Amino acid sequence: MFFVIGILVGCESNLKDIQKDNFSDFVPSNNADEVHLKYTDSGRITGILVSKKMLDYAVVDFPFTEFPKGIHVTLFDKNAKKTVVTSNYAISYKQTGIIDLQDKVKIVSDDGQILETQQLYYDQKNAWFFTERKYKFSSPKGVSNGQGIDFSKDFKVINSQRITGEVDSAD
Repeated sequence: MFFVIGILVGCESNLKDIQKDNFSDFVPSNNADEVHLKYTDSGRITGILVSKKMLDYAVVDFPFTEFPKGIHVTLFDKNAKKTVVTSNYAISYKQTGIIDLQDKVKIVSDDGQILETQQLYYDQKNAWFFTERKYKFSSPKGVSNGQGIDFSKDFKVINSQRITGEVDSAD
């Protein structure tokens, strides 16, 4: 009887060890502090990304890069006009090219246009921002609030939904 109990206890212990060996932790393949990346195109700087923490999950089924302590991105167009994007959290999905910005998202353009919201997506392939969340849009022409907006990276094309506020439409 002691022999059978010994075998059962021994098998139970081995089974737990095997289960632990087969379990892989969900950990980043790369981890960086104080990140400062410069993006270039044909020798011209097109963007600068600064973050206190970057976690890269490159070897998972749906690869992504996470910025748990936020980002500060400066984008430059061909005329060296800049747009600054900040958020307290960001995650970039490699397969789709979508960046999810969250928590105190703010975009400031060179010509004084400011968009503030709690969540904003950026489609890198199409250079297009969008959200269904509430937002505040300020410009030299006035201030408006709404829920749901999409716009080009340079703010030249803006589609707003459920908008309220006062904006000077005279050019």
